[in-house]
Amino acid sequence: MFQLLRNGAPRTRASLVAETGQSRSTVAARIDALRSVGMLTPAGEATSTGGRPPSTFAFDPAARIVLGVDLGATHARIAVTDLAGEPITHVDEPLAIAEGPDRVLTWVAETGSKLVSRAGRRMDELAGIGIGLPGPVDHSTGQPVNPPIMPGWGGADVPAQLHARLGVPAMVDNDVNIMALGEHRTMAPDVDDLLFIKVATGIGAGIIMDGQLRRGAQGAAGDLGHVTVPGAGEIPCRCGNTGCLEAVAGGGAIAAHLRELGASVESTHEIVDLVRSGDVAAGQAVRQAGRDIGSVLAASVSLLNPARIVVGGILAGAGEHLLAGIREVVYQRSLPLATQHLRITPSEAGPQAGVVGAATLVIEQYLAPSSVDALIAAKEVS
Repeated sequence: MFQLLRNGAPRTRASLVAETGQSRSTVAARIDALRSVGMLTPAGEATSTGGRPPSTFAFDPAARIVLGVDLGATHARIAVTDLAGEPITHVDEPLAIAEGPDRVLTWVAETGSKLVSRAGRRMDELAGIGIGLPGPVDHSTGQPVNPPIMPGWGGADVPAQLHARLGVPAMVDNDVNIMALGEHRTMAPDVDDLLFIKVATGIGAGIIMDGQLRRGAQGAAGDLGHVTVPGAGEIPCRCGNTGCLEAVAGGGAIAAHLRELGASVESTHEIVDLVRSGDVAAGQAVRQAGRDIGSVLAASVSLLNPARIVVGGILAGAGEHLLAGIREVVYQRSLPLATQHLRITPSEAGPQAGVVGAATLVIEQYLAPSSVDALIAAKEVS
């Protein structure tokens, strides 16, 4: 019954009886139980059809709060959200993931605690923390697995370390997976089949199929950046292979190409700034990166047949140059049936996608039927 109420629409006892097929006494008892743990709140009165207007009840997303964390190679974003995934307050700061798990996770815990206070909430209202990391993650354990840009993180028990610091459950996933989840939940909930492509220092994909995030057998699904680009040759990649998409079209590869042309550019942000300023060489380089990404995506489109491809990450800030290159090759090389209704769009959630997706990891677990039953049982015992 609670899952019906999670969309926030107020319902009467009679409407819940009709929707669930349960008796009035069972529905009334469940409403009382859900109110006792703060999950439901009175929502006024419905229109009367004769006699006293019936009371309505709705899900109260403010009952608890969640911390969502999106860590990149050189940045960190943390947000406090409610149980609907709506951000209440957030902070963005430079932070190098290469500083290691002790330094980074201590910063996460300390900054998260300060944000909870800034939001006017208490730590005992925190349902959990979700975090996205810029590398491969074994989702079943929450541990990074040989992450190429995260020295010292391999095998780190991130959930246990965060739990020790904050005293709440912690859930961990790859950064592009949480971005895909955030984009889907907030901007495209009606799109059941979606690929989210993050283009920044690295390149990766989050896969939504049948409305669910798909991680693969070991959580390695979507590692687009280490697929070989046709005709790329022997360009070395930091993963140890050659000709990988990241080594050809990632932010570092584009910056290196522009330096060869005489530009003074080091970071992915500087590439975006050059493109926005109208630099022709930078625009051409980003468009070619889009073509290279498109050459790999075309196979993914034929294999998975998504309804939408969403492009996010820092390089997506370069605008139509990147998207035009991707569209050019995907529409040319994929089967007509697969691209007949395919849309390739920039991310609408933007920087919020990662923290909302990270929070969603926690919310989906916290509000699952078994978890809600456990909350009610604990309340009854106390």
